[in-house]
Amino acid sequence: MKRLLAAITMIAGGLTGVLGTAHAEPVHAIAMHGEPALAADFDHFPYVNPDAPKGGKVTYGVVGSFDSVRPFIVRSMRTAARGVVDPEFGNLVYETLMQRSQDEPFTLYGLLAETVEWDEARSFIQYNINPKARWSDGEPVTADDVIFTMELLRDKGRPPYSTRLNRVAKMEKVSDLSVRFTFNEDSNREFPLILSLSPVLPRHATDPETFDQSTLEPGIGSGPYLISEIKPGERITFQRRDDYWAKDLPIKRGIDNYDQIAVEYFLSETAQFEAFKKGVFDVYPDGSATNWSRGYNFPAVAAGDVVRKEYDRKTPSGMYGFVFNTRRPFFQDVRVRKALTMLFDFKWANRSLYDNTYTRTHSFWDGSDLSSYGKPADAREREILARFPEAVSADILDGTWRLQETDGSGRDRKVSRAALTLLQEAGYRIEAGKLLDQAGKPFSFALMTQNEGQEKLAVAFQRSLAALGIDMQIRTVDDAQYQQRSQTFDYDMIMKAFTSSLSPGTEQINRWGSASRDREGSFNFAGAASPAIDATIDAMLNARTAEDFRSSVRAFDRVLLSGHYVIPAFHLGKSWVAHRSHIAAPDGDPPLYGYYLPAWWDKSAKP
Repeated sequence: MKRLLAAITMIAGGLTGVLGTAHAEPVHAIAMHGEPALAADFDHFPYVNPDAPKGGKVTYGVVGSFDSVRPFIVRSMRTAARGVVDPEFGNLVYETLMQRSQDEPFTLYGLLAETVEWDEARSFIQYNINPKARWSDGEPVTADDVIFTMELLRDKGRPPYSTRLNRVAKMEKVSDLSVRFTFNEDSNREFPLILSLSPVLPRHATDPETFDQSTLEPGIGSGPYLISEIKPGERITFQRRDDYWAKDLPIKRGIDNYDQIAVEYFLSETAQFEAFKKGVFDVYPDGSATNWSRGYNFPAVAAGDVVRKEYDRKTPSGMYGFVFNTRRPFFQDVRVRKALTMLFDFKWANRSLYDNTYTRTHSFWDGSDLSSYGKPADAREREILARFPEAVSADILDGTWRLQETDGSGRDRKVSRAALTLLQEAGYRIEAGKLLDQAGKPFSFALMTQNEGQEKLAVAFQRSLAALGIDMQIRTVDDAQYQQRSQTFDYDMIMKAFTSSLSPGTEQINRWGSASRDREGSFNFAGAASPAIDATIDAMLNARTAEDFRSSVRAFDRVLLSGHYVIPAFHLGKSWVAHRSHIAAPDGDPPLYGYYLPAWWDKSAKP
């Protein structure tokens, strides 16, 4: 396939040389599949209030610390300040070429790039910079800035920015405000959209020599805010720019409403919630079923000063659970991973710890049409998987697979016997109440957890494993150590959440692809390295129709489930958020991807 694509690229390149530069009509938006929902003359996104008042302030609260305001480098990968470039709070300082709609699976609308040009084969993309675009010091944003940024991130940036030019055959300046990227045989149909989400940095105000060093010196950006105050590790404050170049664009109407945005840092989730109760910050997304049902008996709620909101989720569940580090020898046998998966008693934990709030997760895309759970593989899936007959279990392929269900007692003997059978097949035996391997060494490993919530679930799992002679030690570490050890894969087992969207793509390579297995800083926490995984991701990235895309994602889902890389825990069908009553959100249902904080505003702001 790659040889064929290479030949096509060469032919296309030859024709370009004969006929001149390939031409395409400029468009205001691009979509992964189908057409953008909004026409070129749209007035605003449907999930914002275009008349939201400007002014006031909001303070967010997060767990962790920060020592840098440069989020694009390896040294700041886990410790960069929130808000500088942020999918939750907004890209406040630096902007991307295009902006993603929150109400479509994967559609981008022009931001720094006023329009783009591409062809049906997606062999190139050209960005035409908005002539109004300006840096915060008044200098114009140009094609030179785009080229400079791409080369700088390639040389000194962190993944995924550092690898984006790997799929580019040629990057060329077409004019002062236009730059074209022609792709090579390693590209795919999603890559032009991924490239469009790249940030742009000012060439005239960025020092390449020191770029890979952490810094707390505020930089010059094109975004709607400037950093106004920094208290290292504690607080960062942003002030809205009155001269922001894009404030009147349709994609910015009803967004960036606060005059001031601050982010407060806390050492733990407990400290974070206690601070929210006291009014230290304004918005608290709550992911704890126990806390949501039991934690809001405090004066501000009774007085109406805190508002609680519950939204139905419209997106896939994602996967939260216990992740095996298959780099460890004792987790390399899939039978061992499958046996331990059977021993997690979800039914007991859900009832005893969470008031039966959660739903067991059976797929990385549970709750969506992309999930393989309960569905037999279609012809296209079987075609994708044909070269890997051992990669998918028969019951997962035919749609009859179910996670082992216990009796909810916390010690289901029938399930324990079935798990022990698998462990015995893998060479283990029980002696004197301990599970031993073939060399007589006890089966013992450590689970790294990050907070009290994870630790509570871990203790329940620990008890189930102990009943079969397995020694699982629980190591709860602070946020800095958790991030550092995650980045270097220094753990036996870890609790992680893999988010899922309706348009999975290149990010899956960094999570599951063979190339990311040994690359520190990747999100391949399981250490997966499977030709079947690589092939299904490739099929997904190159699907041309919505039907082929769905089939390729389902095939990918089946391979991941069959590998038992994660012990699935649970998910919520809802999202919860509490906020101070002076903070307001647009009326009606939130967009496809959930409530969107950059579109909220301060009701106390003066018109």
